Amino acid sequence: MILREVLHAHIPTLTAESTVRDAVDKMDIYQFPALIFVDDSMKPIGVITEGDLCHRVTTSDNLISMMDEPAIVYASKDPTTLPPDTEIGDAFHKMISSGLKILPIVEDHRLMGIVLRVDLMQAMLTDATRKDEG
Repeated sequence: MILREVLHAHIPTLTAESTVRDAVDKMDIYQFPALIFVDDSMKPIGVITEGDLCHRVTTSDNLISMMDEPAIVYASKDPTTLPPDTEIGDAFHKMISSGLKILPIVEDHRLMGIVLRVDLMQAMLTDATRKDEG
């Protein structure tokens, strides 16, 4: 099984102009623990997680004081990406070894979607079950 078969294709994204409030709102509405920043050509330029924001809150005054700041300030830049034809097992090991919670899937430098670790775990278990039954 490959990433193309399990990725979330319709995902919320952020731009360099998105605020912390925008990021938190989208994480809440779409129930994603992390979001991808993209440029005008849909190339991933950063990733922000709930953990990034929570960590920053512990070193700043509070979340309210951060709400209108550009969220990209707290993001990891130049995110690790993989192409859609990558085997899910390879992608899972890449995520685990790199400590990634979310992985942008990119084709021709454009964001196609994302996968979460749980997506890959579920896909590997489903794939193993199918092989056992078939």
